[in-house]
Amino acid sequence: MKRLIALFVIAFLVITPSAQAAPKKIVVNPLKLLTTIGSPTEVSGVVVSGKNFIVFGTQNSKAYARAVDSNGNELWKLQLDQSQASIASAAVVDSVGDIWIAGATPAPAVAPIGTPTAAINPDNANVPTSTFIGDLKVLTIWKISSGGALISTNSLPMSNSILPTSMALDDSGLAIVGSIAGEKINAGFINFMNTAGLFSKTLQIGSGSTSIESVTRNADKTFTLVGSSGETIAGKKLAGLIDGVIIKVTKSLKITSVVRSSISKGKRIWNSTTPSLLLGGEVVVGNKSEVAVTKFSSRYAPTWTHRFAGTGPAFTTGSTQLLFLSNGAIPELVWNPKVSTALLITFNSKGVISAAESAPVGQRLLVGSLEAKDLGPVVVTSSPDLVSIFVRNTR
Repeated sequence: MKRLIALFVIAFLVITPSAQAAPKKIVVNPLKLLTTIGSPTEVSGVVVSGKNFIVFGTQNSKAYARAVDSNGNELWKLQLDQSQASIASAAVVDSVGDIWIAGATPAPAVAPIGTPTAAINPDNANVPTSTFIGDLKVLTIWKISSGGALISTNSLPMSNSILPTSMALDDSGLAIVGSIAGEKINAGFINFMNTAGLFSKTLQIGSGSTSIESVTRNADKTFTLVGSSGETIAGKKLAGLIDGVIIKVTKSLKITSVVRSSISKGKRIWNSTTPSLLLGGEVVVGNKSEVAVTKFSSRYAPTWTHRFAGTGPAFTTGSTQLLFLSNGAIPELVWNPKVSTALLITFNSKGVISAAESAPVGQRLLVGSLEAKDLGPVVVTSSPDLVSIFVRNTR
């Protein structure tokens, strides 16, 4: 009997250490370069249509879109507007592969009253009309077929210059959010364009210190808007220096709730949201910068959250992925970068880190993250010279 007990004790001592051992750290795998798609000054973003990437932005002061395949071969290119200047800053793809792009164009020139004074131009040079960013006061939506044909253009004149930042599309139409800027205004906005191309009345959010970065449509047809604000919104007062805001808007564009994420003497910004309400954003207090990711319920109650040393913007995809520039160690990972490095983290449904991948050092800016049916997670980053598309390395 004593021998049996002794064997049991020995077995227990052998087994116990391994059972209580710390969880094994996750190795960060390198992402694979798929292709490069242009210069940072020309590329605003990328979306996926079928098996192709749609690149959009502003080239030579004009809005454009082009399609490239996974090898970087250009399939088509389209100049979206004939004005002296225009921008394309947000895009979304519908169920048939058509592309919807939001941007801003200048208001039509108004002919001067009276006899104009002749300009001094002894060489009769062709001097184009100047257009400044402050002149881009027309919200413009371009619809393009997957083959590169311009299907329609719809425009809505605004009172101030605008920058569309995000769109949400369903079978009833298109929600567009962004920023409005002028001499005495710095606000967010949302507008809705129905399937007939008719715009709603614009809902302005804030007046002097508010920005809306991302929008998604909820199952009940309401909208979730996220961004930041340094002022009272719908009765909810400022708590920090700048608060991250989550704003619920009805389908008739009325604000029904505002949730503020604040930090004392600091700045919070929500950069992105997804239909599953996975939000990514920035937290800055003094010289300390972190990135936050939080999964919210449909009532905007947090279900899990993480903070990592790094800088934004922070882009979320689906219900499981976060992309940001990491500049510190993460306990769950074999990871301690010497310089800021683009890092894609995958979580499970409970918010536990399950995988991580990184882009090469030198990719200093983040353009976005998305999911491609055939390629899986797609990361778009920028070096000082080139914008690159990276995918998961499956070798």
